[in-house]
Amino acid sequence: MIACSSADRVARLRYGKEEVTLDLSDAASVSWLYGSEMPTISDLPAVFLRSVEEDCIGAPLKARLHPGDRVTIILSDITRFWMRQDRICELLVKYLEQQCGIADSDIAVLIALGTHRPMTDAELEALSSPYVYARCEVRNHDCDAPDLVDVGVTRYGNHVEVNPLAVGRKVITVGGTVHHLMAGYGGGRKSILPGVCSRATIRRNHSMALDPEHPQSSPLVGSGKLNRNPIHEDMDDAAALVDPIFGIDVVVNANAEHAGLFCGDFREAWLASCAFCQRYYGREITGESDVVIASCGGYPKDLNLYQGIKSLLNGIHALKPGGTFVFLCACPEGGGAPDFFNWTKPLSQGQLDEALRANFTIAGYIFYASCESIRKAGRFLMLSQIDPVLVRDMGIESFREVQQIQRALDLRGKSVTVIPYGGYVLPQNEATYARLNGEFGDAALPYH
Repeated sequence: MIACSSADRVARLRYGKEEVTLDLSDAASVSWLYGSEMPTISDLPAVFLRSVEEDCIGAPLKARLHPGDRVTIILSDITRFWMRQDRICELLVKYLEQQCGIADSDIAVLIALGTHRPMTDAELEALSSPYVYARCEVRNHDCDAPDLVDVGVTRYGNHVEVNPLAVGRKVITVGGTVHHLMAGYGGGRKSILPGVCSRATIRRNHSMALDPEHPQSSPLVGSGKLNRNPIHEDMDDAAALVDPIFGIDVVVNANAEHAGLFCGDFREAWLASCAFCQRYYGREITGESDVVIASCGGYPKDLNLYQGIKSLLNGIHALKPGGTFVFLCACPEGGGAPDFFNWTKPLSQGQLDEALRANFTIAGYIFYASCESIRKAGRFLMLSQIDPVLVRDMGIESFREVQQIQRALDLRGKSVTVIPYGGYVLPQNEATYARLNGEFGDAALPYH
């Protein structure tokens, strides 16, 4: 898929489990912004085998292990099940058993919860696969456990306290790589921090999202940003202290199909996955538009505002300052995170920055970053099931019916950009696109 101009002046977009239509015939121009068309891995077992052997980045997996080694597989939780880590985990455990001589009793699977809720037994089985769940220990990480181990200090003075299963064992991480609003990219070192760290370590890391001198987000933090990003560098240091022996990094396409699999040296394999992600999901734009219409892509991407907000944070980059942003996010589950709308009160009192610095949470920062992005728009319209009162102070006009959005839109003489799958596209101007693609060096070589 590519960005293109379109003579089609009717936008049919996914919204929840339905499709809605907007008439764009009054617009001066309409362009459609998609991610580049990704490859699809049709034979995952064959690609996995090549990726851990002859196509491995660095030494192959079986050269890094010996019978009798105790192995911990760190696996992302259910909120990232779009990467289908169960399929990867089953292939990995079978490979450890059959090719590396590792006994089931020496394999533990640790779910990288960060500060998320623990997984149920059914979720643990789904995440690791029934095959692995029946043979190996599968355990939730607990960020408040009393037995977490201090493994050292990062360049930012953050004491890194990790799950004991990540200490004194050979650690293999399995993660999904996407653009990330704070860390630049997800996956890789995020399996360690926040994945298996203490609440205090996580809070110290995430609080660096705020500028130390001004009431705003740090300009060093944001999607695609790695160079001098303190959150990324702190995570990088934490991962180096744990020193995983192997990384498996997954990139999926807009249909949630495996598209890229990068395995090998923990940091280098992850950087290769970031380069792949940026190449396909980072989209160069020639200019900003008067109106941007962004859909999350429908269910389940727009179950709640906490999850759907990525489409807003991405799409706002395509909007001219003072323009109109139209956001399609059904949100049948409301805000999503328990404390998401709790931040409305300090916002209405003009104290959001002070409140978040005093009691930083990731949901609070997503709320904060959303408000920053919304301020770029002169008008922000949302099609949603959320009570309009809940989002009014954020600067959002929320409507239940698409016809209400249509009546509120003035498209006469306006340039319009439509983004049907907002979470998968990060619009970038020419300079930003070149800079972000240039950060990876040899890691940016084409994927095969």
